[in-house]
Amino acid sequence: MIRAIVFDLDGTLVRTEDLKALSYARAAMELRPEDLTEAVVIEAFKDVVGLSRQEVSEALIQRFKLEEAVRKRIPKQDATAVRGAFADMRMQIYNRMLADPQILDSYKCPNNVGCLHRAREENLRTGLATMSQQNEAKRVLEILKIEDKFDFIATRETVIRGKPDPEIYLLVAEKLGVQPHECLVIEDSPTGIKAALTAGMPCIAVTSDFTRKVVHASGLLDKRWIVDDTTMLTSRAMEVVGESKKG
Repeated sequence: MIRAIVFDLDGTLVRTEDLKALSYARAAMELRPEDLTEAVVIEAFKDVVGLSRQEVSEALIQRFKLEEAVRKRIPKQDATAVRGAFADMRMQIYNRMLADPQILDSYKCPNNVGCLHRAREENLRTGLATMSQQNEAKRVLEILKIEDKFDFIATRETVIRGKPDPEIYLLVAEKLGVQPHECLVIEDSPTGIKAALTAGMPCIAVTSDFTRKVVHASGLLDKRWIVDDTTMLTSRAMEVVGESKKG
């Protein structure tokens, strides 16, 4: 029987992938303002979503021929320094976005947050398992006004091994006082889905324009466990909870 619902944060309760894409776009445009647009770079970001910061930086540098423009800004000339400099530019832009409560609030996922509220109404235990750092997660949750909606919150600092390792989900289950199979996980990326499934937890993937393609292509979940229309998330999650009670 499902006794708890555990949520991911980035891309699940707040559309940080949108903000990441926009930050990369603005960094690229800063380097080549004459012939790049936000829309073009954001579309390219969809092909690399889920990769590491360094991998995304390298891919965009190559795709939009940004290396020469980056080299003009740094004293070192090796490829690693180029990737790092571009990644730093993008992080400065991204951090400014996260520091603006109005921007962050405008990118929350209301239907997914609604699922969290419904879980509380149904007296289910609720947990958060995020690879964000504790201070970043705390700020986001405060702005979204949902920090007190979780019985336990696990962040990057809480565990040794990050997703796709199951450690963070197993820890949340332990702290919630339930068995792994009694937790329903709400995730948005293949990495998070792998972590949940390896932990022995049923998982619903709720996708966005940035993650839909990679989630379906991953083959990790049957289609019935993938929600592309966020307005259907709460009803699907409650259906799973109901089915578990019958079992």
